[in-house]
Amino acid sequence: MDAMTLLHERSSMGKLMGPPPTSEQREAMYRAALRAPDHKELRPWRFIEFSGEGLDRLGELFAEAEFREDPHAEDAVLDAARKKPKRAPMIIAVIARVTPDEPKVPRVEQVISAGCAAHGILLAAHAQGLGAMWRTGKYAFDPTVRKGLGLGEEDELVAFLYLGQLGGRHRPLPEHAIDDFVERWD
Repeated sequence: MDAMTLLHERSSMGKLMGPPPTSEQREAMYRAALRAPDHKELRPWRFIEFSGEGLDRLGELFAEAEFREDPHAEDAVLDAARKKPKRAPMIIAVIARVTPDEPKVPRVEQVISAGCAAHGILLAAHAQGLGAMWRTGKYAFDPTVRKGLGLGEEDELVAFLYLGQLGGRHRPLPEHAIDDFVERWD
């Protein structure tokens, strides 16, 4: 796949199935992630892979977050939280490891750099014929989940990337009018 086709045709895929990406595919995705813009070479990225029993552990962490939010939560709510990671055979959590008080690289730039690393993973997944979906949701900001994943006070969980084989039909890509988004100062 040439680069322009990749950039123009990448899209989110909500229906994913096994097997998870191979070690070679994951290496290619991480190599792409590590090319993200990185002012002052801070390398403000951390990645956590979940597959197999790791998905169960993440689901338990989500259920714990639900329970801490509402100790009277019904079993159905807790079970739904446990199942969320099972929507894909692999999840990669992308975390911005923010270096506070870096005078030339503000916090927002470091978080965006981690977002670019996440986008690199999505592009590399698509280039290899894999499906992927970027999800955040409330668990990305939940203190129980943050603690369970070992995030520091300054860290930001920017993405849960759900990865796997294409499991559903590919939706037609929407066309966007470029001029709706571009302002030109000539």
